[in-house]
Amino acid sequence: MDYRETQMSERQALDMLVKERLKRWPQRPPGLQMPRRGRHVWLRGRPGDDPAACHPFLKLPGCSRLRTLPDGLWLNFGGTIADPYVDIFVIEACSTLQNLLDKRSRFAPSTQSRLAVCPVPWLLAPAMPGDTTARWQAIGLLLRPPTLPAVFPVREIRVLYGLKQKHYDGFARHQLPHGHELFAPMEALTAEDGDKNPELQALLRRTSPVSSFLRTP
Repeated sequence: MDYRETQMSERQALDMLVKERLKRWPQRPPGLQMPRRGRHVWLRGRPGDDPAACHPFLKLPGCSRLRTLPDGLWLNFGGTIADPYVDIFVIEACSTLQNLLDKRSRFAPSTQSRLAVCPVPWLLAPAMPGDTTARWQAIGLLLRPPTLPAVFPVREIRVLYGLKQKHYDGFARHQLPHGHELFAPMEALTAEDGDKNPELQALLRRTSPVSSFLRTP
């Protein structure tokens, strides 16, 4: 195995480890205990327990091929039946700086709208292990069992990028995050029970919109 194949194998192993750890995270991102505006129903879209099953993905309107499949994707369903939306929390593990630049470009501020697509099998599956309530019922925005994928406009997006330590240190010293971005060392994502890390929970707590207000009514 040459150097290039070794590097590819290491990246694939890291990607698999991150996804295995994120499968243990709860339906609502850890640390988000502060109330958000309006109703909220958090569900983890990615990674799923069954890698062969269909899972939610992101796309641009009218685009049928180019899809964004984040390493981690949590959806907070809100609004009403007549005017539904989702707020999303994304996790991307970036093993190289080029990978970071590519993934940052996908979530960069844009004048284009973004859509979250929930496949039918995912919507019909139980929302929680051991619970017979289907996801479409838990969401509370669909009148009947879906026969077509449910498409929701994305209202708000926050992204957590996991970086190797040397990349994280360099970025923290010399770069400026966008308002929707958070950064953490990769070890925070690959750690056993990383979702219980108080520092990580405090970081994710900043993604709540109410954290931007002095006080909420």
